[in-house]
Amino acid sequence: MVDREWDTPVYLQVAAIIRADIETGRIEPRRPVPSIRTLCETYGIARMTAAKSLHVLADEGLIRQVPGRGWFVIPR
Repeated sequence: MVDREWDTPVYLQVAAIIRADIETGRIEPRRPVPSIRTLCETYGIARMTAAKSLHVLADEGLIRQVPGRGWFVIPR
């Protein structure tokens, strides 16, 4: 879960949670990551915060966006 008391921004905390799920195999390659809507509901965050989390992971090369379908884990 996210902790708003930490010095780490919430979007980086959410990105870290998803990253851990990818690295441990909880979210497998080619499978979707949680949607922006799901992230908002799960962590009580704004859409912008959820989107920023996903973009961090995309910049790291872990996920990619498929327009109209969502965000998916990139196979290694």
